[in-house]
Amino acid sequence: MDFEHLANQHKDAVYRQLMRACGNREDAEDVLIEALLKAYRHLDQLQDSGTFRAWLAQIGRRVCWQLKQREALLPILQLSTLEEEGKQIASNQESAESEVVREQMKSLLLRAIEQLPPSEREVYELRDIQGLDGEEVARRLHISMPAMKSRLHRGRSNLRKYLDHLLTGANREAKQLPLP
Repeated sequence: MDFEHLANQHKDAVYRQLMRACGNREDAEDVLIEALLKAYRHLDQLQDSGTFRAWLAQIGRRVCWQLKQREALLPILQLSTLEEEGKQIASNQESAESEVVREQMKSLLLRAIEQLPPSEREVYELRDIQGLDGEEVARRLHISMPAMKSRLHRGRSNLRKYLDHLLTGANREAKQLPLP
């Protein structure tokens, strides 16, 4: 049997099959090369050259399956290697403390927004919370652009003052608490 002739005759058809099995071009190319090498090494096991394409495709599917298994196990292997080295993996989730602080800040901000005069609150909510542009805010509220900018500036300034008062007041109270 002339391996080179058989490989050249069937490699394109097998490659198309491997594209479907592997899911991408790069893996299919790698798998085809490895399958051809295995087929060449074990050519003596092929009894009929008419079945070469099916035989090569079967070898390729096995190689592809092994590749996918390795890829699936890679994160587990990396994790066990890190654990063996005594390293911990950083979590993408917020810590419970961070989540509590974020919720407290959100609550403080909402309380501060509620304290704004209605004209400033409307502009602030439309512009900074809903993200509308200045012209749209002015149009919705039937005010001029300078009036919108003025209300937004006053609203932000008053919000900052209110939050500063809340936060510095909380810090003073915490400093006055007796330590356990």
